[in-house]
Amino acid sequence: MSNQTPDKTARYVLNTYARAPFVLARGEGMYLYDEDGKAYLDFTAGISVNALGHADPEIAAAVSQQIAQLSHVCNLYHSAPHADLAEALCARSFAGKVYFCNSGTEAVEAAIKFARKYARTIHGPGKTGIVAFSGSFHGRTVGALALTAREKYQAPFRPLMPGASFAPFDDLAAAEKLIGPDTCAVFVEPVQGEGGIHPASAEFLAGLRAACDRYGALLVFDEIQCGMGRTGKLWGYEHSGVTPDMMTLAKALGGGLPIGATLLTDRVADVLAPGDHGSTFAGGPVICRAAEVVLRRVSDPAMLAHVRAMGARLVEGLRGLNHPGIVEIRGLGLMIGVEFDREVAPLIAAGHARGLLMINAGPNVLRLMPPLIVDASHVAQFLDTFAAILAEQSA
Repeated sequence: MSNQTPDKTARYVLNTYARAPFVLARGEGMYLYDEDGKAYLDFTAGISVNALGHADPEIAAAVSQQIAQLSHVCNLYHSAPHADLAEALCARSFAGKVYFCNSGTEAVEAAIKFARKYARTIHGPGKTGIVAFSGSFHGRTVGALALTAREKYQAPFRPLMPGASFAPFDDLAAAEKLIGPDTCAVFVEPVQGEGGIHPASAEFLAGLRAACDRYGALLVFDEIQCGMGRTGKLWGYEHSGVTPDMMTLAKALGGGLPIGATLLTDRVADVLAPGDHGSTFAGGPVICRAAEVVLRRVSDPAMLAHVRAMGARLVEGLRGLNHPGIVEIRGLGLMIGVEFDREVAPLIAAGHARGLLMINAGPNVLRLMPPLIVDASHVAQFLDTFAAILAEQSA
């Protein structure tokens, strides 16, 4: 590998990421390849983005056909892909309406605005408080960051949006003390991603639903990372049977292209009017056609059953390693966290050397989120490689 790309990156790209020391050049299915042709088994899926793997032929065909026909129109005009994707999302979820944007953070920002508009319209001014939870991650813009319980992320950028308060995750009694007449919304991840892969209990989510109903607040589920089939059900909320008023999506929805979405019940949507929110690029024809492909395929019951089966196989294999450094293995479907009694950065670096891509979720948690197309042979390859890494690190 030449140093041209890393050198250019260091010279010209703002240094907000610590990047691996190789340059990825192409992908196919479960594998990525660097400039030297070295293959890497991908157990990150671009942080839960590439649900159908890399260079999926159907996504590529849909994008190619659409971009040759119509690449962009602003939202002052109708386009069929925009309407078709909205219809498909509503048909497969609780929602009556969809707002499209370009990222998960934007989806959260939209949900904040919609919750405050709803509260002002229905209840009058002053009902602006938002409850979120320890370990949360909702994004990096000023509003979304205010709901993200990370001191190191928040501290350099204060003052942030006022009105946010935090309860311990999965602690219903603590949450109930914060939810009250001034609360307009509660934001929660059914499975926390960046926070270390922590599924919320059904009792916790049901209790939040009841508390929101009691005080006229909206319950917002952030499924940016856990939605779109990642947990073995299409939506994370299906595991608990608790239905939110709004849900934020992004990541896997676009199959590698940038899109976000905020799903709303008709009750919430009815308070919003033209001009309340907007985005130049939101719901463009090309990305919507790609998202239609992804949504249709990850909604397939056979695909969801496959996710559950591969997740169970992976967890079983991890438990079979019996490594003394593993504290806990947790997750749902193919959203798995392996907590160690030490930092996992050396394991990730060792994976690079052995052609395996993994990421962390906090210093001590290894986050395993392969593309949903992973099969038994890929799981076996991962487990063999990971066992060798653990043995090497323990030597």
